[in-house]
Amino acid sequence: MKVPKRLAPLLEEGLIDEVIGQLMSGKEATVYVVRCGDSTRCAKVYKDAKQRSFRQATSYRDGRKVKSSRQVRAMEKGTRYGRQIQEESWQNAEVDALFRLANVGVRVPQPYICTDGVLLMELVLDGSGNVAPRLNDVDLTEARALEMHALLLDQVVRMLCAGIIHGDLSEYNILLAAEGPVIIDLPQAVDAAGNNQAASMLKRDVDNLASYFGRFAPQILGAEYGAEIWSLFEAGDLHVGVQLTGRVKAIIRPVDLDAVLQELEETRLEEDARVRWQQDLSAGR
Repeated sequence: MKVPKRLAPLLEEGLIDEVIGQLMSGKEATVYVVRCGDSTRCAKVYKDAKQRSFRQATSYRDGRKVKSSRQVRAMEKGTRYGRQIQEESWQNAEVDALFRLANVGVRVPQPYICTDGVLLMELVLDGSGNVAPRLNDVDLTEARALEMHALLLDQVVRMLCAGIIHGDLSEYNILLAAEGPVIIDLPQAVDAAGNNQAASMLKRDVDNLASYFGRFAPQILGAEYGAEIWSLFEAGDLHVGVQLTGRVKAIIRPVDLDAVLQELEETRLEEDARVRWQQDLSAGR
């Protein structure tokens, strides 16, 4: 096939030996199957910001570190340099997340190198040695859905223990490899401690899993795994292997009756003062 322009430098530098073919084209990148020596890998070529349908929402960039105040100002002003920094930050977020997660045992593709907007990483295969299908393209039995859902909740917990939330997790970015599900597409990954919307993003990821697997195993629907996981995280009780129930324990505290009565009395006095002021205003006083 014709070598894509963005992959030509990698061929020239010997980072890849052959471009075998295009694997898929998504909202943020086009992925190619490439040969590196005796290994077959994939090369993710990020699309230019103007070509992407997935926008870099401020909610995803919240909490990401930028090297200097000059870069921050450039990004805020939307200059050409600022847009370049945003692009690099967007791509580096996925690379950093992949390395961090792979190092703690989360099932993600093994990354190798990222250069000039191209991420070279492991090609995920199924049990027959073919390219692994997306979860959305596979029919599941009830038992298999329950098993897969539990496995992926474990992965979500492992990610959060590493301080990372996927931010866009669904059946479309999970591959079914020979050894089990593999999570892909992490450029929008967020820092759990630094992002103000981390809790809602985690809950959305977990709810997306419940909605999909609930088609095959309805008993999953209605559980509160997202809220439970975040509650454990906030309390410092989240750890790999934690037993989830799908329920959130209510926090029961003693009622301060005196404080409640005092607040009611203050509210009554404020209302009395407001009524008197209205009466005086109507009387012209």
